[in-house]
Amino acid sequence: MTGVIPSQTIENMLVSGEIITDLPAVDGQVQPASLDLRLGTVAYRVRASFLAGQDRSVADRLEEFEMHRIDLNGGAVLEKGCVYVVPLMESLNLPDDVQAVANAKSSTGRLDLLTRTITDGGTEFDRIQSGYQGPLYAEICPRSFSVLVRPGMRLNQIRFRQGQSILSDPDLHVLHERSPLVDGDAVIDEGLGFSVDLKPASGTLVGYRAKPHTGVIDLDNIGHYDPSEYWEELHASDGMIILDPGAFYILVSREAVHIPPAYAAEMAPFLAMVGEFRVHYAGFFDPGFGHDAAGGAGSRGVLEVRCHEAPFVLEHGQVVGRLVYERMADIPDQLYGAGIASNYQGQGLKLSKHFKTV
Repeated sequence: MTGVIPSQTIENMLVSGEIITDLPAVDGQVQPASLDLRLGTVAYRVRASFLAGQDRSVADRLEEFEMHRIDLNGGAVLEKGCVYVVPLMESLNLPDDVQAVANAKSSTGRLDLLTRTITDGGTEFDRIQSGYQGPLYAEICPRSFSVLVRPGMRLNQIRFRQGQSILSDPDLHVLHERSPLVDGDAVIDEGLGFSVDLKPASGTLVGYRAKPHTGVIDLDNIGHYDPSEYWEELHASDGMIILDPGAFYILVSREAVHIPPAYAAEMAPFLAMVGEFRVHYAGFFDPGFGHDAAGGAGSRGVLEVRCHEAPFVLEHGQVVGRLVYERMADIPDQLYGAGIASNYQGQGLKLSKHFKTV
């Protein structure tokens, strides 16, 4: 079996002990091509972000960098601008031919809540070697908003794969001809390119910019917060905006993206040649995203954008990133948006689920 491991196999991994949990898995934790990871009961406030490093454990490094620890039982605030490490309820006992990659969940990314997975012996964030046996930790750094968290909350997710599953550009061209991946011409170059929409079909609202001084967001509150208290509306009449250094934006792709049921995709990491900004902190696209029974209707991708060193002009239709497609080892028993209460199927420009609908 080669490819990204589907939901039904993840269920089997939970039963066989390849995935170990402190508490039984809960409904909705297994996604079409990934497993949500749950926060444990304690957070360590640390002096700086770190990786364990080869032959070293996260627990050992915590002794070096810990400032204080916080009991999450009953809820605790993780403050904006601080770095925390939280042991997760899940640990791994992977076979030698299975590796994993982790990423923030969509709602986490849309809150500018930088969340990365670290492991014992790890030399990269979010990348877990084949055959890894040991605990998992979430490194959490709230960038725009302080957040209230509790044990069991799911901020990041993990995807498992066997063998080489990434589609080459020729394979992507064939797939696009058979089942269109975008509504229009496909820009294929080391993945499927996507661009930013700064000329909406109606009105001038093109995005949102996070306000610098706001209240705490309780991550259990869904559809609760007034967007105007946390976000400034971003309008454009000429198809152009200027990104401010250090600011965080929610924008939307011009293309409607389609992930067929037999495939998954991941947003490629930031490339400096694109511009002085990073797009998308939550990079997994599940099988069935933008899919309907008639084929690829498409859903637009929400872009989480942070500008870096200098003000940067972003123009309508500018290519800002790319999706890397992978084959699934099998079609999942459940697809994104198909009866599993997916929050962002058929989306346009949309804030995280914690905010009231605009």
